[in-house]
Amino acid sequence: MLFAVSMTFIDQTIVSIAAPDIVRELGLSASGMQWVVNAYLLSLAAFFALGGRLADLLGPRRVVVVGTLVFVVSSVLCGCVPEGDLAQTWLIVFRATQGLGAALLFPAALAVVVAVFPVDRRGRALALFFGLSGALTAVGPLLGGWLTAWTWRAIFWVNVPVAVVALVLTVLARIPDRRRDESLDVVGAVLIAVGMGLSVLGFQQAASWGWGSVATWVCIVGGLVVLVLFCRYERDRRHPLVNLAVFRDKAFTVDALVLFFAMLAFVPVFFFASVYAQVSLSASPNQAALYLLYFFAGFAIASQWGGRMLDKKGARPPMKIGAVLGAVGFYLWAGKLTDLSMHDQWPYVALAGAGIGFILAPASTDAVNRSIGASYGEVTGITQTVRNYAASVGLAVFGTILTHRMTDNVVSTLTSHGLSSARAHDVADDIAQAVTGNADARQPTGTGAAASTMREVMADVRTDFAEANQWVFYGMAIALAVAFFCALRHPGGRGGTAARDDPPPAG
Repeated sequence: MLFAVSMTFIDQTIVSIAAPDIVRELGLSASGMQWVVNAYLLSLAAFFALGGRLADLLGPRRVVVVGTLVFVVSSVLCGCVPEGDLAQTWLIVFRATQGLGAALLFPAALAVVVAVFPVDRRGRALALFFGLSGALTAVGPLLGGWLTAWTWRAIFWVNVPVAVVALVLTVLARIPDRRRDESLDVVGAVLIAVGMGLSVLGFQQAASWGWGSVATWVCIVGGLVVLVLFCRYERDRRHPLVNLAVFRDKAFTVDALVLFFAMLAFVPVFFFASVYAQVSLSASPNQAALYLLYFFAGFAIASQWGGRMLDKKGARPPMKIGAVLGAVGFYLWAGKLTDLSMHDQWPYVALAGAGIGFILAPASTDAVNRSIGASYGEVTGITQTVRNYAASVGLAVFGTILTHRMTDNVVSTLTSHGLSSARAHDVADDIAQAVTGNADARQPTGTGAAASTMREVMADVRTDFAEANQWVFYGMAIALAVAFFCALRHPGGRGGTAARDDPPPAG
């Protein structure tokens, strides 16, 4: 099961490191590239609860196999994307089906782990399961940098041998398949998918539609209304898709809120930091991966401390410490972005990673321990849905901020060098929609005034991009600060355990 889920977490961030190469080769827009990253996360969030419920009804082993096959076939198709007008749509569609496969796979794999471990060993097994998820999410960019040096398509193809091993091990393990004779909440599944999709679409498209657009607010408000309707609908169901009763526990609600605000920064930081490294620092994909290694180092060390603190004092202390460290780390990191020096930034990158490391595993594990009669799968389905939805919203909102600030900065730079305001806006829009790395190696060609001006100001444009990213990283610092105030509301203690002698259902 660890082999199976490893693909799903690596793929949350592995695409980020290859983004500039994908944009350059396929001619994607900046918003299109963000959708390539976001489609996976959004699909994973929208269908996670459905995956857990299907594991209940059809048996977890069967759903693990189906989810793995959907995931790996989608991965192969992502790697085989053709060049041309179809490329952007192709990638987004099959990234979304990748997310569907992951949403089927993860809760079913969790149900298998819960079913095969006795009560006295179940907690340790789940701690490893949750700890692995954060570690592999951080490993994604490192693996992506190494594979991109060969071809960016390999970041998708690498899932094939992993999936083969996972399927072979699943067969050899002879996992029992238990089913439940209950109905599937189809209406609930549709409502949560529509609500999440609409709201994230509004945030994502605000960069091109504008915040004053009716369409932007129709999507955002409409999506949130649908999610409210979903919650009201689920309360009256005998067999709901998501058991919302767990939110009666204050500690669980605080855990979910802290995870939401932490995940606004955690997954998006890999995308924005890797593109920043390749654009503003003129780094190669491998160098950008090493840049993110500082973040992972801080994350890995703090995760171990956070786990020990959870065992001794409960989730509240590590969540508070993590939120403070994360807020300070992202704030100081943002202030150093315009120095355009990787060497000067590493302490703050590691500090930001440590903040996230203190939060994720303790908050996730404490949420499971507060499950109040619900199954591990039900609680994990809620927390994972919250995490992935937050990551999708973070990518959409911060991507919109980056595009607007980048456009404004480049317009200012170009007009100061004599280009007309109208022409400067056109050129700035083109740059914002087609950000690529290694600016020194790909100077603009042509003999027109705009091309000549661009060759003169490429160094300034890299600084403009760094300044635009500052707004993003300050936003991440604010998200961690809000997580701190949420953590203050945690009642403390370690909570009970939801383990039972009978294997709990997956959904």
